[in-house]
Amino acid sequence: MTTQEIRTKIKNYADQLSVKNVNVAYEFMAYLAEKESEEATQELLEIPGLLAEIEEAQKEIKEGKATLIEWRGLRNDV
Repeated sequence: MTTQEIRTKIKNYADQLSVKNVNVAYEFMAYLAEKESEEATQELLEIPGLLAEIEEAQKEIKEGKATLIEWRGLRNDV
């Protein structure tokens, strides 16, 4: 089953639920989304030196020392 088919089935099931159970489903899905977001954030935080590089870039931007580049121009083969 494709992701789109699963999303459609979830929507169909949600339409059949009582208000109480829609709230339960919502809470569960919100929990999963938050957990996924936290995992992604943690993954980024584990990259050595990333925060220092971001802080340095922000400083350079404020001081007018940075040259901003359109990100699409960096790599178009990704």
